[in-house]
Amino acid sequence: MAKTDKPQTHRKLFENIKTLVYEARNAVVRNVNTVMVMTYFEIGRMIVEDEQHGKVRAGYAKETLKKLSLDLAREFGKGFSVDNLQNMRRFYLTYQKYETASRISQGTFPLSWSHYLILMRVENEDERKFYEIEATNQNWSVRELERHFNSSLYERLSLSRDKRKVRELSKKGQIIARPQDAIKEPYVLEFLGLKEEAVYTESDLETAIINKIEHFLLELGKGFLFSGRQVRFSFNEEHFYVDLVFYNRLLKCFVLIDLKIGKLKHQDIGQMQMYVNYYDRYVKAEDENRTIGIILCKDKKKALVEITLPKNNEQIFAQKYQLYLPSKEELKKQLEQ
Repeated sequence: MAKTDKPQTHRKLFENIKTLVYEARNAVVRNVNTVMVMTYFEIGRMIVEDEQHGKVRAGYAKETLKKLSLDLAREFGKGFSVDNLQNMRRFYLTYQKYETASRISQGTFPLSWSHYLILMRVENEDERKFYEIEATNQNWSVRELERHFNSSLYERLSLSRDKRKVRELSKKGQIIARPQDAIKEPYVLEFLGLKEEAVYTESDLETAIINKIEHFLLELGKGFLFSGRQVRFSFNEEHFYVDLVFYNRLLKCFVLIDLKIGKLKHQDIGQMQMYVNYYDRYVKAEDENRTIGIILCKDKKKALVEITLPKNNEQIFAQKYQLYLPSKEELKKQLEQ
């Protein structure tokens, strides 16, 4: 569709959009989502260009959208309210930059309009690209995308990476190639329904996780499969129990999780080291990678962890968890620091 070079009359603008919508509705059903999102992008472009072609006066845009909304609603029914037209305008302004040229030539806006309504709220361009890549690759529902954004997934992954790895998030999404790539700081467990100030035991925490295992797997991230709870192993006539056992199919290794609601102690790290050693020596297959151990704790002392674990540690991780959604502002400050 060729861009117009001269200001359009209201009638011409309406006719062009009407033609565009009819073309979209006649598209093949399997492409309907992509076609409609591209259509909304083009409607946004037409509205912006019409505004830029003169007639710049107070209230012009608002009155134009109001009249346009009435005409489009009369022709097509629902879907063209003033708010929706404003969203289409905003969609174009958000995605009109350099990367959009390839999108237009390929017709590739891979997500639904509802997904893009969320993505348009993300001001940071790198962060927005990350969520679009992950939502596409992981087939996130709108609810899953909203939860990951509200739980500050991008910032939490960024906190556990160096600057080069942070830049990669906006270009490739989350790539799981080594144990550190699967780690977040902190883990957010607001979906458990436990109150931060309430009294609960480690058993209560474990039970709540099991009851919400699908949510917990979503929070853990890519490639995690649940294996068992309170998994027992024995040697020297003693029995030991791992709180939660998972397997990560991308890293091809077992992932052991121990839950600690009190202050983290060096004995807790030593216990996890023993669990990991046992799995490496007696459970994992020869073609599988070394076991990962994650201690989820309420209060982690970074200095204690660093002095207890070897410098080249890539197996044991002590990570904080919290029972409420994090403040994006606080996480952004930590990233800046």
